[in-house]
Amino acid sequence: MDRARSVSGRDGVGTGKVSIEMTGENEAVAEDAWLGRARAGDAEAFRRLAEPYRGELRAHCYRLPGSLQDAEDVLQETMLAAWRGLGGFEGRSSVRTWLHRIATNRSLNAQRSRARRHELPAMPQPPPPTRMAEPLWLQPYPDVLLEGVPDRSPGPEARYETRESMELVFITALQRMPPRQRAALVLRDVLGFRVPEVAAMLDAGEASVKSALQRARATLAQRFEGERREPAPAANSAAERRLVQGLADAIEAGDVTGVVEVLADDAWLTMPPQPFEYQGRAAIASFLRHRFAMHGSPQRVVTTRANTQPACACYFKPPAADIAPPYGLLVVTLAGPQIAALTWFADVNGLPTLD
Repeated sequence: MDRARSVSGRDGVGTGKVSIEMTGENEAVAEDAWLGRARAGDAEAFRRLAEPYRGELRAHCYRLPGSLQDAEDVLQETMLAAWRGLGGFEGRSSVRTWLHRIATNRSLNAQRSRARRHELPAMPQPPPPTRMAEPLWLQPYPDVLLEGVPDRSPGPEARYETRESMELVFITALQRMPPRQRAALVLRDVLGFRVPEVAAMLDAGEASVKSALQRARATLAQRFEGERREPAPAANSAAERRLVQGLADAIEAGDVTGVVEVLADDAWLTMPPQPFEYQGRAAIASFLRHRFAMHGSPQRVVTTRANTQPACACYFKPPAADIAPPYGLLVVTLAGPQIAALTWFADVNGLPTLD
């Protein structure tokens, strides 16, 4: 089957954009040719060799810590480490496997060294929440970064497609696992690597990997058991657009009643990393009234997508200002004809400023 890959970006050893046309039969031959030239010091050859995997590597580096900022840092470290380590790559595995091994271990090292040395941002005391959760350091992942990323799930070796493995419920469940369990599950059940390959990537025994997978899958099953809901409308369908646009219009108008009308009875509102969580229309309405009274409502709301889900980018335009800076991003989880969850991210990294 013919496959066309467009690759672009920056990795510290080359810039620009190229288009690579490969057939499945010739792909290994072409990869060997680029590898030989890259080992001889050809930075452009290395870029052509590595760039087709940039998108899936970035997504992989995001899944492990749940942070786009960390993912970008680790991705750059991975590309630089691969460039510097070409002499030690003996070709016993594919370039894809080799790059994922570097990315996985760099990500695990980064998580250990950073140890989430974050402080919760200041927040005025909200109305009493339904429950208090342990702070979870998440960032949204813009769907635009998934464009062109192939779903390489090879049959029974993988359990999750790229789309569902980027949804917030999945990313949130991953963050509740120990890092090595998380890495084993993503490598095996999302990316489809075989157990021996995963063991080699993690420098662990196969029995250890199988045990980690068993525990990680049990954690996911428990999490998803509590998240069962009606199927959401198809992505970008008319039904989805109507529902999300109605939410956006209500937020823009500061219409709490309008927001509540599109929520399921048991809907959740969360705002990572803040521990306050609200369930049900009454609790969410109370929080929104408190918030709108303090800050008003965003003067403009633009629909977009993040984590393969619809989202609302919210903007405030200060008096006498010519531009509206971003205020936050609300990622929307749908269930049937209603909204099952709203996840508010105050981190506006990556959102454009509006005129």
